[in-house]
Amino acid sequence: MSTTSDPSLSSIRYLPTNEAYNRWAAVYDTDGNFLQALDTIELKTLFPQFLRSVTSPKPWRIVDLGCGTGRNTALLLTVPDIEEAIALDSSEGMLEVARLRLQQAGDGASPSDLVPPRATPKLRLEVFDMLATPSPPASAQQADAVISTLVVEHVPLPAFFSQVSQILKPGGVLLLTNMHAHMGAISQAGFVDADTGEKIRPTSYAHTAADVVAEAGRWGLEVEAGGIKERTVDESMVEKLGSRSRKWIGVTVWFGGIFRKRASS
Repeated sequence: MSTTSDPSLSSIRYLPTNEAYNRWAAVYDTDGNFLQALDTIELKTLFPQFLRSVTSPKPWRIVDLGCGTGRNTALLLTVPDIEEAIALDSSEGMLEVARLRLQQAGDGASPSDLVPPRATPKLRLEVFDMLATPSPPASAQQADAVISTLVVEHVPLPAFFSQVSQILKPGGVLLLTNMHAHMGAISQAGFVDADTGEKIRPTSYAHTAADVVAEAGRWGLEVEAGGIKERTVDESMVEKLGSRSRKWIGVTVWFGGIFRKRASS
């Protein structure tokens, strides 16, 4: 999500989410997105907690739902216990960036005489629009876990959790993060198109953490111990998050947590 000051209303253009992200893909990782920077920081503790929560027999199959440019998929490929990582996104442009990113990461891995080689998880990248298709692809079903960060802002909650519930095995876990509704009441995802100078906005929803937890419960997913974490920007965070975060001091901008799908009775 981009948080630059909004231009005049006449220069804002609303596009379908897929089209907006196709155009955003080339600069998504370099346009000073402070919410993504915060998400990356929070995942340093949340991602290991997520892996510890997976109780399925190893090796695992894990789905990156709404993988974008592959930021989290790259994390999955470093985990020895993962047999297959399935990266899904509705934007072909974002998937193309992810494909290049993950290929470069693989090319940069050189064997060491001191470290025994290990198998790299099998990687599958697929275009998947959860709003256009009622069920996830067969390759993503019966997964041990799902990671989905800064995605549900763009999806009605029933549609999102319907897909997650179909992807996960009973007892499987979901790591979910999102823009906080306090921030969503003020702004939403978007970026300035360098070619046209327009502010491009995809479809966005200001979901509250409470609404996310409630809808998850309707689809058989319950919050794990530790609950939902929320983060408010303060002065001490600006240096790490970048200058664009300064205008958000005092605003709660992020929440995240881990959910488990109830086991079949």
